[in-house]
Formats: sequence, C-alpha cells, structure tokens
Amino acid sequence: MKQILLFDLDDTLIHCNKYFNLIVDQFADEMTGWFGPYGIPTKEIMSKHTEIDIAGVNQLGFKSEHFPQSFVDTYRYFTDLTGRRPSPQEEEQLWKLGISVYEQEVEPYPYMEETLEQLRREGHELHLYTGGELAIQQRKIDRLKLERYFEDRIYIRQHKNIQALEQILSKGEFDRDLTWMIGNSLRTDVMPALQCGIHSVYLKQDNEWNYNLIPIEAQPRGAFITLHALSEVPPAIHRYLLQTSDALPITKPS
Repeated sequence: MKQILLFDLDDTLIHCNKYFNLIVDQFADEMTGWFGPYGIPTKEIMSKHTEIDIAGVNQLGFKSEHFPQSFVDTYRYFTDLTGRRPSPQEEEQLWKLGISVYEQEVEPYPYMEETLEQLRREGHELHLYTGGELAIQQRKIDRLKLERYFEDRIYIRQHKNIQALEQILSKGEFDRDLTWMIGNSLRTDVMPALQCGIHSVYLKQDNEWNYNLIPIEAQPRGAFITLHALSEVPPAIHRYLLQTSDALPITKPS
C-alpha cells in the first residue's frame, strides 16, 4: 500500500498566511493614516490591495518582489485618486514593510514532524512541492531540516500550477494511481492535482488567502478528501486505502 505523497509547504507544513496578514494589517494602518482624511475607508484600501496583489501573482508567480510592489502600487493608486502628493520616502517605507515578511520566523504547524514521521514509518514515499523563490523557500526547508523526510525529492517552482505539476509527474514517471497532492490551496494544490489525475487532500485553513479560493471544476478520478489538521492526514489516507482494498488497482474507487 505504499503511496507517493507530495506535500505543499506554506500553510500546509508551516505557517505563512498569518505573517502576511500581520504585515498587511500594518500596511492598512499606514494607508488609513495617510488617506483616511481624504475620505478613503480602510475597507476600500484593502479591497484595492487584494485586487493588485492577486493580479501580480497571476502575472509574476510567487516572486518575492510582487508583494512589496503591491503595497507601492496601491499607494500610487490612491495618491492619483485623491491628489495627495506622493512621497518617495513613504513608498520606500512601504517597500521595506512588504519585503520584511520574508524575514519572519519559520514556524511549523502542530504535529508536522509527527505526521511526516508516521507516514515515512508506514512506508510511504514523501515529496515536497512548493511555490516561491528558490532562496526563500530553501531557507525555510533548511531551518526545519526537512531533508530528513524528503531527501532530494524537493521541487520549488515560481509558478505553481497545472503545467508545473504535470511536468513533475511526467518527468518523475509517477504512478498516478498511487500519488497524492496534500495542500491548503484550491488553486495551486487541489485543482492541479485533480486535473492531473492524482489523489488530493485539501487541508482547509482558517482565514485563507483569497487567491487560493476558487471553485472546483474538475471531476476527481481518485480520492478528494477535505481535512482541517495535518495530523488527520495519515488516518485519512489509511481509511481510503482500506475502503478501496477490494478494487484493482488498489487506490481507485470501486
């Protein structure tokens, strides 16, 4: 019953969104102080920033510069809208605030090590597939010594989408009946997995980034399981394999 398990990193194994949210809250405070007197409410500022942020990811992928640039672009939008004089010092302040998110601590989710250790002990083959810049993601991997579990089976892609996953699966000649994608993003984890014909575990997180929330428009050919905690992954996979043990091949639903 050995399975091939591809884990996402950010907000699957380690905290990510909560640090971005803290920085965005500071950005909102600064912007409200500058543009509130012009009748611009915080809600409007945040809505415009979300729009600009998502557009930047769609264009650039998970490139580190896009996040601080989204602060600057939002600032410029409201200076044009209100006629408030732009300030290079304020733009620099926002850029530094945005880039500081990549300097935050690397904090694992509860039971990360126990979960990975259990799956490895049960004989499954663990892979890590994450989106972002090589240096930034590798720093996180090194901080938590994740090579203990994934060895050289680590894939870092700036654009994390169907094409990237398909390239990994095809190049590695993965058996798709035995392969699972485990992650928190409907956009970059679940949908690509379903469209590539592998199993999917959706680790649903509270306060998810809007970019990750999309409708599911693919029919699963294997498992599609929604969970709320990392520690639920091993028993969920085990239950699915038991339920399908009478089918051939073993991981296809009856």
